[in-house]
Amino acid sequence: MNGPPQAPARVLWAAAWPITAVFMLSNIPTPLLGVWQHRLGFSTGTATVVFAAYIGGLLLALPFTGALADRYGTRRVMVPALAAGLVSCALFMTATHVLTLIVARLLTGVAVGAALSAGTAAVAHVGGPQRRPQAVLAASVAIGTGLAAGPLLGGSVSQYWPAPTVTVFVLEALLLLSALAIVYALHPPPPPAPRGSPTTGWLRLPSVPPANRRGLTTSLMAYIPGMTGTSLLLALGPLLLPSLLHTGNRLVTGGIGFMMFGASTGIQFAIKKLPLGRILSTAGIVTGTAMLGTAAAVLAHSLALLSLAAVLAGVGQGMGQYGGFSRLGTEVPATRLAEANAALSTGGYLFAGILSILTGYLSDLTGIAASSTFFATLTAVAALTGVFLINSTRVRAPVEERREPSPVSSS
Repeated sequence: MNGPPQAPARVLWAAAWPITAVFMLSNIPTPLLGVWQHRLGFSTGTATVVFAAYIGGLLLALPFTGALADRYGTRRVMVPALAAGLVSCALFMTATHVLTLIVARLLTGVAVGAALSAGTAAVAHVGGPQRRPQAVLAASVAIGTGLAAGPLLGGSVSQYWPAPTVTVFVLEALLLLSALAIVYALHPPPPPAPRGSPTTGWLRLPSVPPANRRGLTTSLMAYIPGMTGTSLLLALGPLLLPSLLHTGNRLVTGGIGFMMFGASTGIQFAIKKLPLGRILSTAGIVTGTAMLGTAAAVLAHSLALLSLAAVLAGVGQGMGQYGGFSRLGTEVPATRLAEANAALSTGGYLFAGILSILTGYLSDLTGIAASSTFFATLTAVAALTGVFLINSTRVRAPVEERREPSPVSSS
């Protein structure tokens, strides 16, 4: 039985827009942390808790969203997730207490969790089994584009427009409403799961079929350090720049985030034809170099060196993200793809959130220079260790390079 006709490329990229809109919300508040810290009077440790709260919301959502999307369809997961994002915007606009910021970030995490699992799977469903590689690229680039555009929008609007903590979230709410329209127009239900499929249980830790566990483990070895490195720079950037580099311009903070995730997005186009094993191992090398460069920038009080390290961190994160999602996207059956994406995301964000918070509270005890240097070095060691483990593990060829049937799609 033949599947549905392939969607045009423009439809594939349009289906990825909700992912971009949600990931913009995840990073828009980053340049504003200093504003809220001054206005509400909280510590550096609390600032990193506010930053990482969305990771907590994401980790709460992932055990639900992947399995629910595989069972009931991506639309039924993404609509309430986008609604959570709209509520988050309203809370950011009206926040007068740090707890309000934390709740807003938690709701942002719920939306991000849905985008990582249901949103990325929806793009694959729109593309169909014959366009899995293009769908993986579209979804991964959508993530990077949102992560890059968010801090730039937050930094520029809050620096030069009136009402710095209000105007930017009005604009973001409009973007989320446009994403809601795309979800209703393009997100299809997933292929029907066979009777007895593991998706009959909708609350569990995200996982992959046994045959795909090696692929998931190898992907996490590159994905975790990349996510951790970029999260450290995002969490500490608004606090690091004024204290060590003597600039409080929010456009500079947002610009560094834009360069970091702009590099993450651009590198994915350049590496899409490389073997996945090489992509994953190179990701670890680049991330390790970026984190050592971050430590050197802090010690030298160098904005130029910190900017270069941020670009390298983005390259490493983009390679690890693309390599990880590509491996799962080409190997995991369509009926488990949303959950597989959730499993990869859970591992990456869990460590990123924990390390960011630890760095913030250590900063309160030892100073931001000592804490950021220590955890950047620790992340570099983890990244380079991952390279060794990836190279010692036999990387299986993608599905399209093996003579295996493609997942059957509904007609």
